[in-house]
Amino acid sequence: MASAAEQLAANLNFAAFAKADELKKRLWFTLAALVVYRLGTYIPLPGINPAELAKLFHQQQTGILGVFDMFAGGAVSRMAIFALGIMPYISSSIIIQLMTSVSKKLEELKKEGEQGRKIINQYTRYGTVMLAAIQGYAIAVGLEGAQHVVTDPGMFFRIETTITLVGGTIFLMWLGEQITSRGVGNGISLIIFAGIVATLPQALLGTLELGRQGALSSGAILMVGVMVVLVIMAIVFVERAQRRLIVQYPKRQVGNKMYGGDSSHLPLKLNTSGVIPPIFASSLLLLPITVANFSAGQGPEWLGVVTALLGHGQPLYMGLYAAGIIFFTFFYTAIVFNPKETADNLKKYGGFIPGIRPGQRTAEYIDYVLTRLTVVGAAYLTLICLLPEFLVTQYKVPFYFGGTSLLIVVSVTMDTVAQIQSHLLAHQYEGLIKKSKLRGTRR
Repeated sequence: MASAAEQLAANLNFAAFAKADELKKRLWFTLAALVVYRLGTYIPLPGINPAELAKLFHQQQTGILGVFDMFAGGAVSRMAIFALGIMPYISSSIIIQLMTSVSKKLEELKKEGEQGRKIINQYTRYGTVMLAAIQGYAIAVGLEGAQHVVTDPGMFFRIETTITLVGGTIFLMWLGEQITSRGVGNGISLIIFAGIVATLPQALLGTLELGRQGALSSGAILMVGVMVVLVIMAIVFVERAQRRLIVQYPKRQVGNKMYGGDSSHLPLKLNTSGVIPPIFASSLLLLPITVANFSAGQGPEWLGVVTALLGHGQPLYMGLYAAGIIFFTFFYTAIVFNPKETADNLKKYGGFIPGIRPGQRTAEYIDYVLTRLTVVGAAYLTLICLLPEFLVTQYKVPFYFGGTSLLIVVSVTMDTVAQIQSHLLAHQYEGLIKKSKLRGTRR
């Protein structure tokens, strides 16, 4: 049965949207920021030969480099100033969050509230600059190793490229934070979302062109289309699935009146971690071999072997990707949901789960249920992200139709729409409050 908020959201119309000036400003700001990001993916690095770069990328795009280009919105294939994308920031966030569970100092900062979070965010930014500098310099060296790609190789080109790529990543990090605070939705997720969606039409045309040339049969194209629809339906179904724990509140007497005695529920999502695990797992896989494909034949022999094994669709890539998704599903769930804190809050307000003693036993029960939900959620994410990858590898369909890209697009869309509905609901409630105050004043 739908909640009161869901029923009210279903009744919202364009008239309510037209009156929500604050929401329209946020939407326009978000759109303008994403347009700026897309423009940046077309500004090339100085000192690059575009024709030779296109040849080099065409030779290497079937590997993990193609996946990196997908997350960067095509900026890698054009070697634009945003070629590193937002991935260094995500990698830095992973490292800081892992260190938080190990370092007592970071753990204490996390408990300090808003001030502690600001310091941790600052550490994340420092880590982003460091990782982007390492990756930027490695890309510069890798580009110099490829023949005729760099017009004037040397130390000046390396420094110039490193500074440009680091600046591009820092700007995207700032832009994502601005979208989160002044726009609608999560800024970092929306930047990745915009990159994937912007290249979908080109990927669709490329797939149809393969069918026209006979490289792909009509049956294969139809099967991929059916797979995409089924994956989207599965994502929508699971992302909305909840396990609701009944919570009761005892009756209490205040003066001559009785209060309480109501029952509510504690919603536990089947996939608490959302789209974060696939992004984190992809980021860690992309980090160590950002430029391995660029420097093919120039580095040590073992690097070439590892690069081949980590190619898109290879068993090692699939195994590491699945392990990363499972690990980050449990890790991120443990970060965003604390059973002990939830149990303490229920006890504080007099709530209890029927048949479960308040306090420690309630925390253990919530953790018991959450762990089993997380197992199902991890299996769902792994299946969604890997099953289409096998089909994409088998039929050589572009990566944009894989499970990871579809998961990001659908999940970010659902999250953004939910935030828009929240703003509309808040605006509608504000209007009702103002009307009631005016009526009270007239009386």
